[in-house]
Amino acid sequence: MSFAPQIKIPATYMRGGTSKGVFFKLSDLPEAAQQPGEIRDALLLRVIGSPDPYGKHTDGMGGATSSTSKTVILSKSERPGFDVDYLFGQVAIDKPFVDWSGNCGNLTAAVGAFAITNGLVERDAIPQNGVAVIRIWQQNIGKAITAKIPITDGQVQETGDFELDGVTFPAAEVEVAFLDPADGDGAMFPTGNLIDELTIPGIGTLQATLINAGIPTIFVNAQDIGYTGIELQTDINNDTEALARLEAIRAYGAVKMGLISDIGEAITRQHTPKVAFVSPPADYAASSGKKISALSIDLNVRAVSMGKLHHAMMGTAAVAIGTAATIPGTLVNLAAGGGERSHVVFGHPSGTLKVGAQAEMQKGEWTVTKVVMSRSARVLMEGRVCIPGDVLEP
Repeated sequence: MSFAPQIKIPATYMRGGTSKGVFFKLSDLPEAAQQPGEIRDALLLRVIGSPDPYGKHTDGMGGATSSTSKTVILSKSERPGFDVDYLFGQVAIDKPFVDWSGNCGNLTAAVGAFAITNGLVERDAIPQNGVAVIRIWQQNIGKAITAKIPITDGQVQETGDFELDGVTFPAAEVEVAFLDPADGDGAMFPTGNLIDELTIPGIGTLQATLINAGIPTIFVNAQDIGYTGIELQTDINNDTEALARLEAIRAYGAVKMGLISDIGEAITRQHTPKVAFVSPPADYAASSGKKISALSIDLNVRAVSMGKLHHAMMGTAAVAIGTAATIPGTLVNLAAGGGERSHVVFGHPSGTLKVGAQAEMQKGEWTVTKVVMSRSARVLMEGRVCIPGDVLEP
């Protein structure tokens, strides 16, 4: 019996923010995978090593967490005013499923560096020394992003002394700005309310802020679901009942946001929306043992991604946090003490993060024009990724 040999595809393994993913140039993918569809999804699943009932990704490039089961496809943009088109695929770990419904804010920090290094940016847009401002079109959600990439001697500067909680080693700082990040047609609050009542069978009725900014997110108060708000992954991720309750909140919240019509559809939309719980500032020890003082933060936030409590904070969820914090009356804003603000510093399981946002009232509705945060990125490996050739067979 004969088997198809492995095929080798040019790829780069990169860290962006607190995530890792496999990056591809669209033109480097096999022709059958250059278009959306089953063959592309099958290829990316095999690259990551999913579905894996063992939950280890031993036979792929994934890391068996939502933060490390990610793929990115980039191409030179034909859209006026942009340098690169950015398409993100979140690969499920134990299911044969790639979710294309949202962006990855953390990996956004690596997009500009990859685009420069792989010839997707015009040379005259890159200074010999200084900062290159890369204009990114995020294809999943149809939004503009800019990334400021440090350049030394005409090359991307990856090393530096910028420290990011959740990442072990320092690197060069990359400032990322999400422009007009409200989802869809720009309506940030799909119900029109800053706080809604969300009824979940078996749990009860909770106050919730439902927001589309960066990524659709459901915010609830930590104390309303039995938490203090300073939990770490070990406090939640081994508790199957807790995870089921959080997934129920996510599913019913998705229906109320109009993202799905029935809670049964939530299983096919795992990447979005996110669910997060907020609480006022409190002292705690981060997962690294670092002591976080209540005086150094405005509030605490914990978020769930792909069914597990995130080890730090998703970049897109940080956009939602920063946006909601600047709008008086949301649960996020109230947890931070209420009132008007232009930025927020929040605690997460790995430490703290500062996010700035510009929100304003226009024609009776809140809009946000820009959310800015600093991340870092680095190439971990570049070369070719190998997968069995029969993956490309229809």
